[in-house]
Amino acid sequence: MPVEHDSIMTVLRGIVLPDGTNLVESDRVRALNVEGDVVRFVIEAPDATAARAWSGVEAEAKARLEALEGVGKVSIVMTAHGPAGSTPPPAATGKEPPSLKIGRHPTPQQGKTKPAGVKNVIAIASGKGGVGKSTVSANLAVALAKMGRKVGLLDADIYGPSQPRMMGVNKRPASPDGETIEPLHAHGVTLMSIGFMIPDGEAVVWRGPMLMGAMQQMLGQVAWGELDVLLIDMPPGTGDVQLTLGQKTELTGALVVSTPQDVALMDARRGISMFNKLNVPVLGLIENMSMYICPNCGHEAHIFGHGGVAEEAEKIGVPFLAQLPLALEARIAGDEGVPIAATDSPLAEPYMQLAQRLVAGGMA
Repeated sequence: MPVEHDSIMTVLRGIVLPDGTNLVESDRVRALNVEGDVVRFVIEAPDATAARAWSGVEAEAKARLEALEGVGKVSIVMTAHGPAGSTPPPAATGKEPPSLKIGRHPTPQQGKTKPAGVKNVIAIASGKGGVGKSTVSANLAVALAKMGRKVGLLDADIYGPSQPRMMGVNKRPASPDGETIEPLHAHGVTLMSIGFMIPDGEAVVWRGPMLMGAMQQMLGQVAWGELDVLLIDMPPGTGDVQLTLGQKTELTGALVVSTPQDVALMDARRGISMFNKLNVPVLGLIENMSMYICPNCGHEAHIFGHGGVAEEAEKIGVPFLAQLPLALEARIAGDEGVPIAATDSPLAEPYMQLAQRLVAGGMA
């Protein structure tokens, strides 16, 4: 008999934290997912120091849940919403921490590199804007985290960063020395975006060298830690950021997102051509806004056409990884900072299937 969601939450209410509250009462449980006899969720601690202190809490939760009838496996990811508390605050040290600045000319670099401790780096790209690439990036990151993967998400859209809003995070990263950047965390995902470093609504007015320097900083100076995969939400098109990453970063490959309409596919082909020229493998194509299902009558409409991305994938010989729907609920969830993949909505399932395909293919 499958284990019920309420039974799991009852067990988690019995897990007492050091402050006397429990996991549910203190709202520390994220992305709870039950598939058959497998239970997966995230415990989100207030900071890295608390996360280390809560190792006994994680072990107790795992043991109690595994004792439940119908549970075969429990996968828990412990994350910290805020930066590590290992650096004393200014009042304790008697001086202000060094200023952290993002945006500079790049420093010389020999060959391709990738962040230490990161197994796979995947660029998520599109030939044009407006196809939902950032939505796909956020939901795929959360879906992979729900599967127990250690996931990072880098918002590389310097001119139009959207991940702070989509992931529900709005604070400046800490830096103990003015060089190392402590990333932020949400929904089980480690995050970095230029949007964390500038006031909301303020424009970034940089030429190419500043862009390249900023990308070098966000890859090399961020303390990403041990990750199974780092997803990079790319800006649209084939500009400086794409060239810098393709030439200077050891990418596992790229996922290309497009809607089915002809004008989007034309631009997607240009993006694929760019990756081919940079010798970056295209891991697969994703068709977003593939269909719209009316919530009132259930009618399925193909507003942007249908099947064009699948045909393109077959034509160029790369995997066709997903058909993702156009849905009002998913848009609202992103605007509210809770990606649809972090919820129990049926609309989370296509993203879970996409994540499973990447894992099965050894890409994440």
